[in-house]
Amino acid sequence: MKYKYELTFKRTVLYVLMIFFALLAVIPIYLMLINATRTNAQINSGISLFPGNNTLQNWKNLTSRSFKIWRGFGNSAVIAIFSTVLGVYFSTLTAYGIQVYKFKGRNLLWGFILVVIMIPGTLSFIGFYQFMAKIHLTNSFIPLIVPSIASAGTVLFLRQYMESILSFELIDAGRIDGAGEFRIFNTIMLPILTPAIAAQSIFSFVASWNNFMTPFVLLSDQDKYTLPMLVQSLRGDIYRTEYGSIYLGVAVSLIPILVFYAFMSRYIISGITMGSVKE
Repeated sequence: MKYKYELTFKRTVLYVLMIFFALLAVIPIYLMLINATRTNAQINSGISLFPGNNTLQNWKNLTSRSFKIWRGFGNSAVIAIFSTVLGVYFSTLTAYGIQVYKFKGRNLLWGFILVVIMIPGTLSFIGFYQFMAKIHLTNSFIPLIVPSIASAGTVLFLRQYMESILSFELIDAGRIDGAGEFRIFNTIMLPILTPAIAAQSIFSFVASWNNFMTPFVLLSDQDKYTLPMLVQSLRGDIYRTEYGSIYLGVAVSLIPILVFYAFMSRYIISGITMGSVKE
């Protein structure tokens, strides 16, 4: 009986903590959506849990004054999609090569990747900009997409995942059947690694979509501005800052992230059973 009460108490505490942390995550988003429907005066008056009636005016403010929201959507989508696809694919290929093949310098290469993870990216940002300026790639999407191929954090995660799930028997079976190394990787290994790839795709897409600093420094043409840059441009307008429009712009910018997460999360669940291999 005592054990039953202790179990009930622990379960209650666990549920309370889960509800508390869920509210911490949901409340800011809810308040953002509420503020997207309110006027500046209402927002400055304090927090409200009920929506306002200024959504259409906020949308007009958002789409006026040379705020090209659909152009921003397109630019952000191009950068985020290509960065995610290239970064995750080549990171998976790198992790696969380090895990499967035995070659001289493998441990040195792996140690170098771990060191790169520990170095803050801001330390190399100035040098990165100077290098892009020297090769005349500023004001271009190329430096926002191509460097994502070298993602040390993604390589680390995928290699750790491969250590627990990768089956060398499948690789040997593919070689016996006459398949080349790239065919084995693309047709056999990638489906097995679907859960890890889906998880890293979500992280990469969100990071690329929300990236503000790098495009802000590299891009000068307004037609190439990403959505976060356009939302930021609403601050400090000619006469006043439209906070309602800013909240609405941020809320709109979250829609692709939610859609991408909903699309990729199913592969995380379905890939767990598909990737299981019985030794």
